Formats: sequence, C-alpha cells, structure tokens
Amino acid sequence: MSEAGPFKRLLSYMRPHRGTIRLASFCSILNKIWDLAPPLLIGLAVDVVVLREDSLLASMGVEDPWHQLVLLSVLTFLIWGLESLFEYFYGVLWRNLAQTVQHELRLDTFDHVQQQGMAWFDERQKGDILAILNDDINQLERFLDKGANDLLQVSTTVIVVGAVFLLISWQVALFAVLPIPIIVWGSFRYQRSLEPRYARVRDAAGRMNALLENDLSGMSTVQSFTAEAHELARVEVLSEDYRAANREAIRLSAAFTPLIRMAILVGFTATLLLGGWLTLEGTLAIGAYSVLVFMTQRLLWPL
Repeated sequence: MSEAGPFKRLLSYMRPHRGTIRLASFCSILNKIWDLAPPLLIGLAVDVVVLREDSLLASMGVEDPWHQLVLLSVLTFLIWGLESLFEYFYGVLWRNLAQTVQHELRLDTFDHVQQQGMAWFDERQKGDILAILNDDINQLERFLDKGANDLLQVSTTVIVVGAVFLLISWQVALFAVLPIPIIVWGSFRYQRSLEPRYARVRDAAGRMNALLENDLSGMSTVQSFTAEAHELARVEVLSEDYRAANREAIRLSAAFTPLIRMAILVGFTATLLLGGWLTLEGTLAIGAYSVLVFMTQRLLWPL
C-alpha cells in the first residue's frame, strides 16, 4: 500500500482531470470573493448616509449622496448576479467531476477486486467489500461534490477577510482572530475523535450488509428450515450494534457546533467592544465599524 496520504493519492488519481479541477477551483474562489462583497457595500452605504459629501465614494469623485446610493445599488445588483453565476458554474463543474471520478473509481476498484485470489475473498466479508464499492466511493463523491468547494471557500474567506481587517484596523483584527487557533485545534481534535467512532459504524454496517446479503440470496433455504425468526433475531442484534455505534458518533458530532459557536462568540464580542470603542473615540469610521462587525462571523463561522 502506498505510504502517501489519502488526499495526495486522490489528487494523483485525478491527474487526468486537472483542467476541470483548476476551472472549478477558480469558479469557487471567485464566487466566495463576490459573496464577501455585501458587507463592504453595507459599510459604504452607512458611510454615505452618515458622512454624505465627505464619504469614501465622494472622495472618489461621486459627490452627490443620492448618486452614491444609486452606484451602490448598481454594484449590489452586479455583485449578486456574478455570485449566482459563478455558483452555478462551480456547482456544475464539481458535481460532474464527482460523478466522473466516482464512475472511474468504482470500475477500477471492481476490476482490482476481481483480480484477487479466492483466499483474499475468504478472509473478508462480502458486506465489507460492498461497503467499499458503494458507501466509501459514494463518500468520495460527496466530498468532491461539496467538500472540495467548502475547503477552497474557507481558505478564500480567511485570506480576503483577514486582509480587509488588517486594512481597516490591525488592533481589531488581532482580537478577532484570537479564536482561530482554538477553532482549528478543536476541529482537528474533533476529527481524530470521530474517526474511530465512524470506523465502528462502518464495521457494523459491513457486518449487517453481509448478513442481509446472505439471507436474501439464501431465502429459500431459510424458509425451508422455518428459520425466519432466528434470522430476524440475528438481524436485530446487528442492527442494534449499528444503532449503538451511530449513537456514539452522533453524541460527539452534535456537541461540536455549540462548542465552536462559543469560541466564535469571543471573536465577535471582541470586535463589537474594541471596534465600538475605537469608533466612539473617532479613530474608526462608522462605516468601517459596520464592515468589521459583519465580517467577523464571515471569518470565523466557516472554520
């Protein structure tokens, strides 16, 4: 077995589709950039209403407040249109790529399985093999369909929002990013804790699938020996094991979001208080403060 990590092996496997990956990634990044623009537009709108002829847009040559608002309205329409357009593009590209890779991987995996000797099959349950050919490959398809885009958009958010924070106020930026190490550490800890739990779920699913497959293929034998009640009891035991394994995973996964939300609260409160204090002191514009407040959750929550 290759010592390379699963992600590196996946990238190597998808090398023939590099052009599609690059184009889909480009659309995902542009979609997120347009998605992050509305808080900036809100800040500019607040700036226009409060400062009027002294606003940032006025310093760029659009002096009349009404014309400034019209310009912001046109920009809002264009930005939302571009965001929707690139969302459509990346959705089509990633989903088609996911379906193509799923198809190719299933064929390659099945071809590999067929080349194994009978001793290999004797050492493994049919349910485990079916879980690989179906569940595992379907999980990969779901990652390419949604997970790859999410990773790119989170990275884009951190870079763009971080740059905006530093440009407006490095002091507020410093306090806003305080929860990020906690969130990142918690995410990795959560993943490591969840992996063995979902491994047990997968093992339980494999054993149950093997029993169901054997019973269905041998139903005539089961009925001939009037063993329906016995087989039902066996299915009940394995199904209960599957439910118990899922309960352990659910208990941990359900606690993750509330705990991360509390870490986000620290960054949001810091932005609210420090940014508000700087605004009251006159060192931070009201429009800039509005941008920081809206951007804080956009920075922290996707993590």
